[in-house]
Parts: sequence; C-alpha cells; structure tokens
Amino acid sequence: MTQIHLLLLPILLSSVLVFIVSSIIHMFSPWHKGDFPGLPDQDRILDALRPFDLKRGEYLLPRAASMEEMKSEAHKEKVKKGPVVILNVFPQGGSSMAKSLVLWFIYLLVVGSFGAYVAGRALPIGAHYLSVFRYVGTVTFLTYAGGLWQNSIWYNKPWSTTIKSTVDGLIFGLLTAGVFGWLWP
Repeated sequence: MTQIHLLLLPILLSSVLVFIVSSIIHMFSPWHKGDFPGLPDQDRILDALRPFDLKRGEYLLPRAASMEEMKSEAHKEKVKKGPVVILNVFPQGGSSMAKSLVLWFIYLLVVGSFGAYVAGRALPIGAHYLSVFRYVGTVTFLTYAGGLWQNSIWYNKPWSTTIKSTVDGLIFGLLTAGVFGWLWP
C-alpha cells in the first residue's frame, strides 16, 4: 500500500499535463469543431425564445407532466410531429471561461486523486511502472470517459461526439497513467 500524500506530485503534474493537452485538443485542433453545429436562422430562434426568460438549466420539449400524459394520444402526436428537443440553457450573458477552466482543473485533480487512491491501495512503494500504469490508466480512463456514453444512449447526443470525447478520455487516462508510472515512489 502506498500513502496518498506520496502521490501528490503525480496527481498535480498529471493534472497540469492533461489540462495543457485538453486545451490543445479543443483550441488548436479541428477534432471537436463540428460537435455543436448551428441551427438555421438562429437569430429568429433566439428571438422566439427570449420572451420566455428561460432560467439556467436543461429542458425537454415536448415534456409530459405525468406518465399518464406521456401515454396520451395528444402527447404522442406532439412527439411524432416534432421536433423533440433537449435544451441546455446557460446563464444570461454566457458562462465564464475562467470559471470553467478552474472547475476543469479541479476535476482533473479529483480524477488523479481517484487514480492515486486505487493504485495506492493496490500497489506498494517501488511498484513496477506497468503495474502502476494499468491501475491508474484504467481508473482515470473510466472516470474521464465512462459516463459519456449514457448521454448518447438516453439523450441522443451524437455518437460521433461521444466517441471523440471517449478518445479524449483515453488520451487523458494514458497521460495520467504515464505520469504516475514515471513518478511512483
């Protein structure tokens, strides 16, 4: 067993490395460029939504108020007629990139900490690089990517976006595992 305080350096360094690589992937490569295509005549759609003063949150349209209403012919007709929409509304004025980046870095620290915890419970000080890599890589890959698939399964998020984000999670997991294997006490 390896104490988690001995793994603070790999937690921090892997978080910094994944932060940098994820920034490069999202800002300088075309990899995610098509993940959120625009709507035709978006100005008209935005003008139509403004009077509702929608608050931050996720909305489903059409949404039935109960299971009974969901089974009704009127609701089935609305769904059939379409569109069926899941709408994610940001705060008015948009969200702060700085806040999102800080939260992303905190998340990276948490993911690295979970990898450190699992590997630290399973492996002793002086463990072989490949053993550390396997434990940390598996835990962090599953943390980065495991929960993404349910958005395509349940909410019709495009599979192409989910697969690209899963590849990102694999890259992040491999980077994290490599840093831990390298700096394992």
